Amino acid sequence: MAKHNILGKQGEEMAVQFLKNLGYQIIEINWRAHKFEIDIIAQDKEELVFVEVKTRTTDFFGAPEEAVIHSKQKHLIEGADFYIQENEIDLECRFDVVAIVLNDSEQKVNHIKEAFYPEV
Repeated sequence: MAKHNILGKQGEEMAVQFLKNLGYQIIEINWRAHKFEIDIIAQDKEELVFVEVKTRTTDFFGAPEEAVIHSKQKHLIEGADFYIQENEIDLECRFDVVAIVLNDSEQKVNHIKEAFYPEV
């Protein structure tokens, strides 16, 4: 497995544990359907949460969450819509980002609730 894939997997595992520690119920990890992929789908009380995980070894070139650009947000929103319709879900939804800096000297997790919203 490529080094960046290993880092991404480590970050996702950290994010899952972080969310579990907050009391989230993890529903899906690395959910895929058609052209869509969502890192984590969880339930936080009465909300369904779609989580994008970004992991970097440094924030020298910018914080990991800055990589969740508009086109990525749009793709996540479309995937979430597909998931909701496929599973006939009737819950409020939100989009979070878990940004992780992970290297030999640092393990920093930044959980951004309601990181972005679907455009109306």
